[in-house]
Amino acid sequence: MKVRYSYLPEQFANPEPVFQALRRLVPTGDFTLGQPVRDFEVRFAELIGVKHAIGVGSGTDALKLPLKALGIGPGDEVITAANTFIATVGAIAETGARPVLVDCDDSFCLDVAQVEAAITANTKAIMPVHLTGEVADMPRIMDLAERHGLAVVEDACQGILSEYQGRRSGTWGAAAGFSLHPLKNLNVWGDGGVIVTNDDRMNDRLRLIRNHGLKNRDEIAVLGCNSRLDSVQAVVGNWLIDQTHDITGKRIANAAYYDAAFAGVSELRVPPRRPGIKRVFHLYMVFVEQRDALFAHCLEQGVEAKIHYPIPLYQQEGLRPLGYAPGTFPVTDRHAAEVISFPVDQHITRAQQDIVIETVRDFYRGS
Repeated sequence: MKVRYSYLPEQFANPEPVFQALRRLVPTGDFTLGQPVRDFEVRFAELIGVKHAIGVGSGTDALKLPLKALGIGPGDEVITAANTFIATVGAIAETGARPVLVDCDDSFCLDVAQVEAAITANTKAIMPVHLTGEVADMPRIMDLAERHGLAVVEDACQGILSEYQGRRSGTWGAAAGFSLHPLKNLNVWGDGGVIVTNDDRMNDRLRLIRNHGLKNRDEIAVLGCNSRLDSVQAVVGNWLIDQTHDITGKRIANAAYYDAAFAGVSELRVPPRRPGIKRVFHLYMVFVEQRDALFAHCLEQGVEAKIHYPIPLYQQEGLRPLGYAPGTFPVTDRHAAEVISFPVDQHITRAQQDIVIETVRDFYRGS
């Protein structure tokens, strides 16, 4: 493979500092909500610019638990984007609430103009998704939510350090969920997630819910679940968290390099780069003609591209009970047919990016 997609072997090429920290942890036996977790929560809250960060078992749980803390459950509806990853919809469904989907626009985020029509008497919350590291139009979403008395829980799993008009993703709604999955911009060695909030009561309730509802060893305050960020994973997070700004800067620079190079390829369209947005490029996705043929060509030439996502979520077998007919979300459908993702991570070299660019150009030149 000339250009790989996963950068993890490079990111963790020298794991010895992490191993040293793990060796210090092992004799303490502090494996469950231990000091590394508490340290990571403080540092993550500072990174995002919020009062509270609560470490949980996964990014999916980081979306589900705030909904539970808000009392959302069976009979309720939560509006989210039709083009998102399954974890968003799955988190809503796990509460017993019904996911209500709304189409996206070419920023890959929720088309806010369509949200109001989806609100019913059963709607309790909106879950905008900062997909690819873009940022949903949070001022309009917050205004809409306020007018209709709805909660907002941000799916910021792909959006760490992204911003809308200088305000960071995760700081707008009642709470926000972030993922620490190995392929996220700030990652650990397995599943992990973080919920952030500025609400003291939400913070207290989330800390109860993630730990079986226990307010101490012997007293149960609420019915909760087991969703705790492992101390072992927090050790990895603490090692990496100081690099997050540098990682973000490199991804932004790599994306700009692609944007400039692809500007001359008429068969490829770069998504709109809205002013005032700091997008952090968890994914670098573009719209292309003959997508499937280009994808096959890239793989044949040793360029590991990806497609996010080839089957529209609402058309997946597991979501048939929601009752959406094919064609309900035309922009989501078009994206599924036109988008391709190229590696944009902090470890990719300019030489590797040039191989990606030339591979695309050669395909459209018919070489």
